[in-house]
Amino acid sequence: VQLQASGGGLVQAGASLRLTCTASGRDFTYWPMGWFRQPAGKEREFVAAINWSGGAPDDMTYYADSVKGRFTISRDNDKNTAYLQMNSLKPEDTAVYYCAADAVLPRLRTGAAGISYWGKGTLVTVSS
Repeated sequence: VQLQASGGGLVQAGASLRLTCTASGRDFTYWPMGWFRQPAGKEREFVAAINWSGGAPDDMTYYADSVKGRFTISRDNDKNTAYLQMNSLKPEDTAVYYCAADAVLPRLRTGAAGISYWGKGTLVTVSS
């Protein structure tokens, strides 16, 4: 089973990027998926999570306060893929971004130990 994050790059403040998390080896249709990031020299932090498509309408997406209103998480079950659309990027968004999947949404939301699957990261650098 693999999760592969892609789409990172170097952009100027105010620009947009879309990250893609492509899953292989199993069907993640019924699994919540999420994004985390780790700035250089800092701990990894939660960014966003999305429930499986059959989740309750008020329990579908979650965001860190620092990205609310700027980032949007989505998924395409036909492609076994999750996305993170990042708009109005700021220098403080600079980090390595990782995608993850777990059968338990709260585990993703809190970044708890024991998350089942992690992808390799993709670097996002936002210049001022």
